[in-house]
Amino acid sequence: MNDDELFTRFIYFGKTQLGYSVEETWLMAIGHLLDLMAAHKQFLGIEKPKRELTLDDILPIGGW
Repeated sequence: MNDDELFTRFIYFGKTQLGYSVEETWLMAIGHLLDLMAAHKQFLGIEKPKRELTLDDILPIGGW
């Protein structure tokens, strides 16, 4: 996939799937756009998260 195809996919995804305008998609940080794409794919069930955490993994029992 060349750069033109890649940016076309980013614009398509930002506009149609996320509801942003073309300008908003162009001005968005690439890392943020990639995070939104991954979250959207997980929501649709297309992709699984690399690691699933529970609240107990983040806040251990017994407090902070």
